[in-house]
Amino acid sequence: MVMDTRKSSTLFNSVKEIIVNAKQNAFRSNNSILLNMYWDIGKLIVNEEQQIRDALRPELSWTHYRIISRIEDNELRLQYMQHAIDGNWDTRTLQRNTNTMYLGRILEVPKNNKTKPQNLIKDPYIFEFLGLSNDNKQSENSIETALINHLQQFIMELGKGFAFVARQQHIVTDTSDFYIDLVFYNFFLKCFVLIDLKTDKLSHADIGQMDMYVRMFNDLKKTEGDNPAIGLILCTEKDETVVRYSVLAENKKLFASKYRLYLPGEEELKQLIEHDRISFDLDNNSKINFKK
Repeated sequence: MVMDTRKSSTLFNSVKEIIVNAKQNAFRSNNSILLNMYWDIGKLIVNEEQQIRDALRPELSWTHYRIISRIEDNELRLQYMQHAIDGNWDTRTLQRNTNTMYLGRILEVPKNNKTKPQNLIKDPYIFEFLGLSNDNKQSENSIETALINHLQQFIMELGKGFAFVARQQHIVTDTSDFYIDLVFYNFFLKCFVLIDLKTDKLSHADIGQMDMYVRMFNDLKKTEGDNPAIGLILCTEKDETVVRYSVLAENKKLFASKYRLYLPGEEELKQLIEHDRISFDLDNNSKINFKK
């Protein structure tokens, strides 16, 4: 019995030693793997920081960069960074604008320091911030009132350089009185922007009315130093035949854009942008440049 006990004790100690050694080897192996992993991660971070260090801007917070870093396209990241700085976007506005494909909705993303109307006009516009129901048809007056009540967000959606001038701007001629829904001034374009709000599909009459408003405004309201006014019709739908064979096709100061009172899903928003961008580029003999 004594021998059996000694043998059992020796066997137990041997097994224990094997287990302890195996655990120690496993720990050293795992620790080595972890150290290599941390080293590789650190190396990647250092290399990346060296590449984008000069692009970082002090005007933006870490949260801004966290949002921007989720954008896959490098050129698009830089554009959102610049727009966030120019527009003084807070992080909530930046997140909202990336979700609504803000830059993809601009007719032409600017390529130099010279700003054109196409660099500021969007199609479509998204007014989900109004909180209006999309189930029931809204009146022009209710949408107009909601836009004024949410003026800061509306101006953010319009883009950089916009300042509010008037609602229901009264224009008086020798024979008639007219009222323009909304008037803004853009400091980059150095011109007034007239907005006419429609709750139906765009018609020839809508285009003719806006063309007349712009002509009258230039004649009666434009001051020395101002560029000719721009007319923007906001409508729920557009008939591309009406767009192509109306004054919109040749007048570079008139625009018609769709709007939505809700935030479309990603696929619907992409389709809206692609459709309107194809129409715009065909009318302007330019290449299609759809950005997500």
